[in-house]
Amino acid sequence: MRILFLGDIVGISGCSKVMNNLKSEIEKKKINFVIVNGENSAEQGVGLKKEICNDLFNCGVNVITSGNHVWDQKEIMSFINEENRILRPYNLFEPSPGKGFEIYETSENFKIGVLNLMGNVFMKKCEDVFDISKKFLKNYKLKKDYDFLIVDFHGEITSEKNAIGHYFDGNATLVVGTHTHIPTNDARILNKGTAYQTDAGMCGDYDSVIGMNKENSINRFLKENSIKHFPATGDASLSGVIVDCNKQNGLANNIESYIFGGQLKNTL
Repeated sequence: MRILFLGDIVGISGCSKVMNNLKSEIEKKKINFVIVNGENSAEQGVGLKKEICNDLFNCGVNVITSGNHVWDQKEIMSFINEENRILRPYNLFEPSPGKGFEIYETSENFKIGVLNLMGNVFMKKCEDVFDISKKFLKNYKLKKDYDFLIVDFHGEITSEKNAIGHYFDGNATLVVGTHTHIPTNDARILNKGTAYQTDAGMCGDYDSVIGMNKENSINRFLKENSIKHFPATGDASLSGVIVDCNKQNGLANNIESYIFGGQLKNTL
């Protein structure tokens, strides 16, 4: 069982790169299941839209996770209740539309749990992520409730992500960070068998400031002529991880960083 996880899709360039290349990459890399974080996939660079989600499903995506921008496009608030393949952070204050955790059955009859969490440090207010995680692990068990568990931790700081990785070690197949849009060079298997990477990076144009137009972003830092952030539109790189899963114990046999196309294609 091979699972591909792709980091935050940013704007039109990120969407186009995924839609034009994912099917061939699935075949080439022998991927069985695909999860993407889609919270920046709208053309504005924030939020998700129904049409984009359906396009992603049609090109081979199995599950779309999200984060702090999940409600930036209001149409998703009703669509997420209709479509269980879209997740919002599990620890959002209730009541919130949609779900933060779901179990999906594959064509090979494997059950894959996908848990979408959001950090507390420098992020929008939500329930304590460690308290929520503790309760989750009391209620759900690897190889009992699902064959594999993938955790998308949408967070700002590396220490919080690192701590969550160790907290889930031995109880999840993969813990991977999203949100910062920069891939970290620390893909590894933790001591108890869980695959981990601090941040998957983004699917977007890296000739930018985390996916946004670089000139406008610099001007905003300089407090000079600038407008609201908008995505860069150059050739995108796809960034994420590929995990080889152990069918017997539900943990990871191998993890590798995944980079395809764009500016990063020759650097990792």
